[in-house]
Amino acid sequence: MITSGFEDEDKWLAEGIAGIQQNAFYMHRALDANNLREALKYSSQLLSELRTSRLSPHKYFELYMRAFDELRKLEMFFKEQDRHGCSVADLYELVQHAGNILPRLYLLCTVGSVYIKSKDAPAKDVLKDLVEMCRGVQHPIRGLFLRSYLAQVSRDKLPDIVSECEGDADTIMDAVEFVLQNFIEMNKLWVRMQLQGPVRVIEKRNKERNELRDLVGKNLHVLSQIEGIDLEMYKDTVLPRILEQVVNCKDELAQYYLMDCIIQVFPDEYHLQTLETLLGACPQLQPTVDIKTVLSLLMERLSNYAASSPELLPEFLQVEAFAKLSNAIGKVNVIVAPVIEAQVDMPVVGAITLYVSLLTFTLRVHPDRLDYVDQVLGACVKKLSGKAKLEDTKATKQVVALLSAPLEKYNDIVTALTLSNYPCVMDHLDDGTNKVMAMVIIQSIMTNNTCISTADKVEVLFELIKGLIKDLDGTPVDELDEEDFKEEQNSVARLIHMLYNDDPEEMLKIICTVRKHIMTGGPKRLPFTVPPLVFSALKLIRRLQGQDGEVDGEEVPATPKKIFQLLNQTVEALSYAQSPELALRLYLQCAEAANDSDLEPVAYECFTQAFLLYEEEIADSKAQVTAIHLIIGTLQRMNVFGVENRDTLTHKATGYSAKLLKKPDQCRAVYACSHLFWVDDQDGIKDGERVLLCLKRSLRIANAAQQMANVARGSSGPITLFVEILNKYLYFFEKGNPQITGAAIQGLIELIKNMQSDTTTPDRASDAFFASALRYIQFQKEKGGAMGELYNSINV
Repeated sequence: MITSGFEDEDKWLAEGIAGIQQNAFYMHRALDANNLREALKYSSQLLSELRTSRLSPHKYFELYMRAFDELRKLEMFFKEQDRHGCSVADLYELVQHAGNILPRLYLLCTVGSVYIKSKDAPAKDVLKDLVEMCRGVQHPIRGLFLRSYLAQVSRDKLPDIVSECEGDADTIMDAVEFVLQNFIEMNKLWVRMQLQGPVRVIEKRNKERNELRDLVGKNLHVLSQIEGIDLEMYKDTVLPRILEQVVNCKDELAQYYLMDCIIQVFPDEYHLQTLETLLGACPQLQPTVDIKTVLSLLMERLSNYAASSPELLPEFLQVEAFAKLSNAIGKVNVIVAPVIEAQVDMPVVGAITLYVSLLTFTLRVHPDRLDYVDQVLGACVKKLSGKAKLEDTKATKQVVALLSAPLEKYNDIVTALTLSNYPCVMDHLDDGTNKVMAMVIIQSIMTNNTCISTADKVEVLFELIKGLIKDLDGTPVDELDEEDFKEEQNSVARLIHMLYNDDPEEMLKIICTVRKHIMTGGPKRLPFTVPPLVFSALKLIRRLQGQDGEVDGEEVPATPKKIFQLLNQTVEALSYAQSPELALRLYLQCAEAANDSDLEPVAYECFTQAFLLYEEEIADSKAQVTAIHLIIGTLQRMNVFGVENRDTLTHKATGYSAKLLKKPDQCRAVYACSHLFWVDDQDGIKDGERVLLCLKRSLRIANAAQQMANVARGSSGPITLFVEILNKYLYFFEKGNPQITGAAIQGLIELIKNMQSDTTTPDRASDAFFASALRYIQFQKEKGGAMGELYNSINV
């Protein structure tokens, strides 16, 4: 039967473990009998199991750990031999007679660790001897585990080297030299693994190398833990030696991993002081190395280091950290540009990732230097120049992160608006992402309640969010998602309310700037964006009430007349955008503002435009009813009109009311017009006769409505319209209109009662409404006083 490779490995591993266990059994018997030669014989046979080449690194590690456990017991035995007078030096010579080199070197390392502890020989000589002799094993996996064992057993001996000579620099250098030499040899073995076997299994080899990388990296960790390595030694010796090995190995996997190790294991302070050396090695790495991740990690660590204490900022300034991490301020270019130029195949996303990390570093270390921030953005623009809109999703996300970083740091879009390169970066986003970024900007303004107070900043802001204001790529608005579109346009509308300045002149400039942009939005956007602009302008008008004079000069100051001219053109655009109902409402709002500013011609023009929209654009009957009631309600509140203008407008309103399609709508609109002829708070508008005419006309229309209902349904319609008219009679009766008499009210009450009695299908709602009106009359009679006397003539 043919077994799979995994089954074979399991079998070989089981055989190896069995061999270790069998020889360990005899070794333990020899140790118990204090038989040194027998113990060495079986320990050598035990270690011979590590000579296998049939196991993957993962399986070999299991086998190694079994042997390692037995070697620890053997080491304890060797220590006991030393205490009982057996010379460690003799033992050191004895183990070198083992037949095979791999067991011999494992035993030699084990005895060597005891030899160093005994202090019978200089530790540096023993370690130098061991690290040199381990070169005898050149098989990558066996050699890596052997040297890993050497690093493990010598690790706790290195501090002894320092303590023996009380921190003598030469002795520290011996310890450093030993670890560095072991590291260099291990890295060579590790790199050599890529050359083993056929090309077709390169992925398998890389996977195996990844499983072994920590064996190499542990040397750098040991190196970072050696007491006595100060900044000077690290700068002059340790880092250059490590980087030399990293650059010279010319292996993508090794270079990436070792650069990552250097950044991870050594102190942040050392990285800051040796930044130029560390960064100088980056362009020398293989073009395929993922250097962006390494550099991002470095900048992140330095950022966190700077954020840990404000006292560290002078150090960053002293070493010119930003100058060394940037290619945009005209000094020595040692990072971004050389790295990107050296790695010609680096994708755009990699370059942008570097700029994101550099910007994050800048914002954390130099938040007050907006020029630095702008330089980073400018470098990104330069990288993206000449390229089409970004289509890579990952690159787009990185650009969004780049643009979001200043907003998150400063919590103030005004600060971002001062960055000249900020809009240039946004221009490289695709239209969809441009909208997303615009929404992020608006959300930042809303969250932080930021007020944009100058026209120049508004201009920059609206350039940033132009993706929401107009179609950038010619895509019809109809093809956009309706809910998303509404959310976007409502956000723009809320944004307009955040634009304010106490100075009327500047505020008018802001309004003009906003208008210039939103007018390019097309017919579907205008109904969302025009209303907030109109109300913003109306607020300004009310602040300027009374300032309607003209001033000679190049610049006409902000006056209500000038703003109304602008508003008229703005609202007029809505009629072309197929939003006549909204335009009519806004014209009525402008009319009220003109009334407050005592500008009769402007108010009249607004009503004229409203009536034109009603005549020419509003065809739906329901919309007409709503519009005519709005017109009547607004006109009632106007006090700026002279007799002629008011008569013209009220005549128009009553005429349109009587021409509504449905009789009930006509009735209600006509009796609403009665209020146009009787206004309490205004002298001269108390025309009782015309009030009565309106009410009588509404009664005729109500009667016609009943007759039509009788013809259509075979029964009289509800009395609701008559009760509503009765309430209007009562209102004007109380207001003292001499044309509205108790007899007229009495007659209307009797009419309604007769209609109730004639109805075969009573309407509960109408009857309750009428009963409520009668109770009101009874209440007024019982209350007494002048009002009671007025109502005494009415019998309910």
